[in-house]
Amino acid sequence: MANIQSQIKRNRQNEKRRIANKAVRSELKTSIKAAVTAAESGDGDQAQVALRLAQIRIDKAASSGVMKKETAARRKSQLTKHVNSLLG
Repeated sequence: MANIQSQIKRNRQNEKRRIANKAVRSELKTSIKAAVTAAESGDGDQAQVALRLAQIRIDKAASSGVMKKETAARRKSQLTKHVNSLLG
């Protein structure tokens, strides 16, 4: 346990940010899964909408620092390829 006041405050800030980032990552996984599920069901229009929404969520996560820009680009690319392959 920290004895220094600034470190105690830093620990509180880190915990707040950890919880917020965890929520963003969870939402990301959900939106990605929704896009893949829509593509697997064969509904092309719904899959494209879900894919676009997932890409927006990935971009927002990258801009807020939850993930790096290169990671976001890679995930968007892989997701797009996967959804397009499922749609045929």
